[in-house]
Amino acid sequence: MFWRLFSTYLLLVIATVGLLGLLTFQRAEEVFNDLVREVATALLVVVILAIGAAFVLARWFARPLVELQEGARKLADGDLGHKIRVAGSAEHSELAETFNAMSGRLASTFRLLDHDREQLRAILSGMVEGVIAIDDKRRVLFANERAGQLLEFDPRKAVNEPLCDVTRLAPFHTVVENGLTTTEPHREEFDVPGSGGRHMEVYVSRFPGHGMPGAVVVVNDTTEIRRAERMRQDFVANASHELKTPLAVIKSSVEALIDGASEDPDILAAFLEQVAREADRLADLIKDMLSLSKIESGSLALEPRVVVLDRAITDCVERHHPRAETKTLTMVEKPPSDAPANVAAWADPDALRQVMDNLVDNAIKYTPNGGRITVRWGATTETVSFEVEDTGIGIPETDVNRVFERFYRVDKARGRAEGSTGLGLSIVKHLVQAMRGQVRVNSKLGKGTTFRVTLPRAGSA
Repeated sequence: MFWRLFSTYLLLVIATVGLLGLLTFQRAEEVFNDLVREVATALLVVVILAIGAAFVLARWFARPLVELQEGARKLADGDLGHKIRVAGSAEHSELAETFNAMSGRLASTFRLLDHDREQLRAILSGMVEGVIAIDDKRRVLFANERAGQLLEFDPRKAVNEPLCDVTRLAPFHTVVENGLTTTEPHREEFDVPGSGGRHMEVYVSRFPGHGMPGAVVVVNDTTEIRRAERMRQDFVANASHELKTPLAVIKSSVEALIDGASEDPDILAAFLEQVAREADRLADLIKDMLSLSKIESGSLALEPRVVVLDRAITDCVERHHPRAETKTLTMVEKPPSDAPANVAAWADPDALRQVMDNLVDNAIKYTPNGGRITVRWGATTETVSFEVEDTGIGIPETDVNRVFERFYRVDKARGRAEGSTGLGLSIVKHLVQAMRGQVRVNSKLGKGTTFRVTLPRAGSA
């Protein structure tokens, strides 16, 4: 830059001197020769001074341009915080300020882009669905943490790797290929082989526009949704069956009475007793279903308060004592020997009463005549607990973990004969959990079953 300007200034000086000399020579050759001889030394001095002036002018004009060039190079290298400061004319200063303003706007734009990128990455990382972006050659452009968890790979190492090398799940690749063969978004589900019932849903959508080959793949684990759907279907089927059974008995009894059975007083009484029993069973079933629905939906408003545990247990035993006597069952209360009197739970009194009644009622139903039912309780610094232990038929080990499911009975025929709705233990579990407690079961087939309920202790909740 400097030497170009210097050469330009120097050529202008030489051209000016040469032009003057040429004009003089054309006008009078003798005068020109005389002038050359007379002013040769002065002319040499003028040329040297002109060269110096050209050097100074070129340097003065080139320095701001060099500084601008250096500043522009730093901006191009990404140093957007660099400020260009030049000492020159107003035009140079204005140009420098323009560069500085441009770099400031660029820096602001890049900061906004970085913020948006980090925000998008945080959103994608926090999604419960797995997200994978691939190019037209099936290479991974981006994958969030959830995708790595679902498809078992490291998202940080997957970028720029072929999708087929990232995960070996064959059904997943089949769905992706199916999605890439169509221009419309594609959704498909598949069962994960060898995973014990895991189910996934994959959504494949090509990038919009002609200049962006590739696609985004969204993976969602629908195992819990499928399980909930199966539970809903099972609940509807079981509820329909449980409602249909007493209705069928009532209907057949009424039809028998219509056909003439009502003429015999003894037969009439038997049929009416059967109708009343099945109607009670139907009412109990509907009541339990409504209770369970309220508990599960959270619409049952519990009001925890101080409930003295030994008093609540004594009241429960007294309520069920007449039924126990009809089966010659022995009911025993066993208070703790090392706990202070009036140990209290922090619980809803009505909910606690329902839990105790259901557990004791179950023990009476499934304990043979002459058996024994023991209710004991205890306390720690933060919790209270009580157990209902019976010497009944027990529960097979394969069924222990399912006794809290809705409508689940170990012995369906015996359960219906005993008037069980199949919802009692499910209600117990949900009520205890709603009171921030736990319920556990321990059973040995042929020897008996023990249910243990733990609740927060009053004063520590």
